[in-house]
Amino acid sequence: MRQFAMRRAAFASVALFASFLAHAQTPDSHYQSLATSAFEKDYPTASTSQAMRNELIFQRATQVYLWALPAVNMWAMKEGSEKTFGAGYNVLPVWKERIKATTQVTTPNSDVVYAMGYLDLHKDGPLVVEVPAGVQGIFDDFFQRPLIGPTIGGHTWTGDVGFAGPDKGKGGTYVLLPPDFKGEPKGVPKGAFVYRSRTNNVFLFWRAFFSDPKDLSKPNAQIEATRIYPVGQKSAAKPMQFPNANEKPANLLFPRDVTYFEMLSRMVESEAVDPSDLDMRGFLHTIGIEKGKPFNPSKDQRALLDQAAQTGFKMSKVIMVDIAPKEPGSQYYPDRQWINVFAGENTSFQAGGAFTNLEQRIGFFTAAYSASPGMVVNLVDAGAKYPVTFRDKDGNFLDGGNNYSLHLPPNIPAKNFWSATVYDASTASGLANGQPFPSLNQMDKPVQNADGSLDLYFGPSAPAGKEKNWLRTVPGKGYFVIFRLYSPQQAFFDQTWKPDDIVKTR
Repeated sequence: MRQFAMRRAAFASVALFASFLAHAQTPDSHYQSLATSAFEKDYPTASTSQAMRNELIFQRATQVYLWALPAVNMWAMKEGSEKTFGAGYNVLPVWKERIKATTQVTTPNSDVVYAMGYLDLHKDGPLVVEVPAGVQGIFDDFFQRPLIGPTIGGHTWTGDVGFAGPDKGKGGTYVLLPPDFKGEPKGVPKGAFVYRSRTNNVFLFWRAFFSDPKDLSKPNAQIEATRIYPVGQKSAAKPMQFPNANEKPANLLFPRDVTYFEMLSRMVESEAVDPSDLDMRGFLHTIGIEKGKPFNPSKDQRALLDQAAQTGFKMSKVIMVDIAPKEPGSQYYPDRQWINVFAGENTSFQAGGAFTNLEQRIGFFTAAYSASPGMVVNLVDAGAKYPVTFRDKDGNFLDGGNNYSLHLPPNIPAKNFWSATVYDASTASGLANGQPFPSLNQMDKPVQNADGSLDLYFGPSAPAGKEKNWLRTVPGKGYFVIFRLYSPQQAFFDQTWKPDDIVKTR
């Protein structure tokens, strides 16, 4: 009897597995209906034609959403900034008391002083940027590709300014040229570094450092030494403006509905046509976006595009947390959850020149802005590294209602400084947790253990006596953590030092 019962249980298990397998392999009814849609005498019926047209628009729009993430992310920052602080080459908003969660933008760093400007080389022509000493900066085009700079000593500079750029942090003069500019402009200052952009619009991004969080006068003075003006027109240039960006809450986030495509249409209208983008501009044409023509979808098309944008947004999040982390090189350590968002070690997300890793590219730009070689290439005692984790040691997503700890071994290998920041899992903006800043850094002087190691804590409330080492999280909200190392040292690269995973605690 017992053997019969065991055989019957085994047969039942096999049958259950077969049923599960058959169900798992059954195509979704939507895709099945497309595949079996009616044709009569080799031609589509009216209903098939309508269904296929809608599907074509939906699929093209979803792929446009993913492809355009770096561009729309940046265009949203431009429009949000100009709406709040004003527009012009002379307007450079500065987060003078460090950036707070009231500014909504993807993965900001509250542990440096930020300045972000938006330059229009089509409107204003070639521009001179006098870069002050002591900043770490970036020039990106509006697809967030580093501008191409001069070749010096066999090395071509791209994007980086300041410590990781050709001026080596001593300050210097840079000239920015639009994509259609031929030759060299007249009146270029002697010794200037000439950078060329592939888009009319250019993103200027400064970071200035401090050693005392209570005294930010030096980094603010460094940034306010910036001067920007059209080539040859220094004396007639508009006076610089440095609005305090913390005084007005600004929304610099990109949309996740049909207004995403409206924003993209405005960018396309403002931009030069890049021959390398012609195939994707064919996708734009399918959904009604074309330079020189109004974007005016019908009510039904608008509803379809709205659904495509919502799908594209959710798809980008799945790519960010589930697909990109499994790509080759994406895990910093085989036994840890920490992710390398620049696994390809280049700003183009290219895998050995064989293809562009779109999953890594999408995963990055859905949750971040700006890229430069200084952020990507392994530079000992220079640049920066950004290990990120969405999960705890057990592989579960970080939950704002739980308590966690993060152990950091002694001698954190950051020559400049380190910081840990919590971000909203949906918007990727700084987590609005009620604390002055959603971050802890070396200058905050968290309490060390006897051996020099550190324990940081994440949760709705601080463990007793651990307030200096605690970041508040929000129940009901997911979040992720970026652990930044500015000027990472050799121990980070050879992995003789590595952070523990974030561990759920009681």
